[in-house]
Amino acid sequence: MTARLKIWIIYGISALYIALNTYLLVHEKFWALLVPLALLMLVLYLFSLDKVLLLIVFLTPLAVNLKNEEFGIGISLPTEPMMLGVLLIFIIKLFMHNQIDRRLAWHPVSIAIYLSLIWIFLTCFTSEMPLVSVKFLVSRLWFVVPFYFVAVLLFKRFRNIKLFVWLYVIPLVAVILYTLFAHSQYGFDKPSSNMVMKPFYNDHTAYGAAIALFLPLIFTFIWSKLYSRKYRIFSLIVFIILATGLVFSYSRAAWISVGFAVFVYAIILFRIKFRWLLLTFGILTGFFFMFRFQFVDTLEKNKQDSSTDFMEHVHSMSNISSDASNLERINRWQSAIRLFKERPVFGWGPGTYQFVYAPYQRSKERTIISTNYGDMGNAHSEYIGPMAEMGLMGMLTVLGIVITVVVTALRVYRQSKSKEARQYILAILLGLFTYYVHGLLNNFLDTDKASVPFWGFAAIIVAIDLYHRNKTQEELYISPEEDDDTSGD
Repeated sequence: MTARLKIWIIYGISALYIALNTYLLVHEKFWALLVPLALLMLVLYLFSLDKVLLLIVFLTPLAVNLKNEEFGIGISLPTEPMMLGVLLIFIIKLFMHNQIDRRLAWHPVSIAIYLSLIWIFLTCFTSEMPLVSVKFLVSRLWFVVPFYFVAVLLFKRFRNIKLFVWLYVIPLVAVILYTLFAHSQYGFDKPSSNMVMKPFYNDHTAYGAAIALFLPLIFTFIWSKLYSRKYRIFSLIVFIILATGLVFSYSRAAWISVGFAVFVYAIILFRIKFRWLLLTFGILTGFFFMFRFQFVDTLEKNKQDSSTDFMEHVHSMSNISSDASNLERINRWQSAIRLFKERPVFGWGPGTYQFVYAPYQRSKERTIISTNYGDMGNAHSEYIGPMAEMGLMGMLTVLGIVITVVVTALRVYRQSKSKEARQYILAILLGLFTYYVHGLLNNFLDTDKASVPFWGFAAIIVAIDLYHRNKTQEELYISPEEDDDTSGD
């Protein structure tokens, strides 16, 4: 085909599209306007998957969740369909090329993820509701594959780490400003804090968890002397916005998680030996069991409910006698434990907790926000929930991922030659710790808002371990010699 003929073909197709689009617009049909965008996305998926991944990161804080209560199906638009597309392209390329970086494939974090996915797959067969469990497995895959396995290859280029962070944080700042403006219309009171971030976040706890994940990274950009003065001032402004959003989220779990991250930072900074931590934990555990009745009695005397007053709100964290939010968590945990006792090996099936727990509630444990319809969330724990849904092994696979990521991060932090890589590792580890602690009280890994940074942070740790650990500061920003698979080339 000659060059002249190619040009005429392009002109012909363009003319046909313009004519068709004009006809449709006259008849008030606008779907053809999306054709160029669809073609552009197709080209990106085929030839530049890394840009698709970064686009998803940017859109995640802005995505809106649509849910069909009748069928119990929810999807976040536009991000989750885009993640499914990345998953499919990854699988196709894997079968076509039949290869993946062996170091990534056999990395301890990857192995821990394999074990988790395999157990989710096996428990789909024993599930009380197989279709729900299969949907859970597919959604977990479209989170893990793009933002762990594909993202590790994206982070071969060290500059993409910072790009990933800012592409999530900048739209998150926009959401925070929107939320603060909406909240100001209610006088920044506590009752309205649960709904002013909608439609971007379902409630204040998920919103607070997302903010907490990024606080350590932005704080690192402020104090690190590796960055320019203007960059550090900009980071300070962003940090103030994030911190303000966290405070007015009224999410006690997020506040606790940030406090625990500061505690972990002190442990790492002062190089406190693990044996001393273990000894301290053992002593505290012993004291708890020795004085558990007095401890519970003290907690039951706390009648402070959640409040707009910040000190009263903090005090309400230990209220297990009248605070509906705290009591409902206990109700969900107790129900999960009863479900586990009935099916301790395979559980009730991935994703099924909210549909099966109602009969396992006790009337004395129910609260004013309890429900029998599976429409008010799940087990409120990233650890107890999997135990009820997938048995003891389900919880152990989650703990396996957490432990493997932490151990890897600490090792890479000690071994990395460049200061910037060490700073990233420490900040990302502290960010992950906010979620690990938050996961004791809530669970959001079935949503894109939490899964994108959660798996993305794990990917950054592994990428630094595999590709940047032995590089000096000057070598970090030299493009890798080997092409990564995310480019589509």
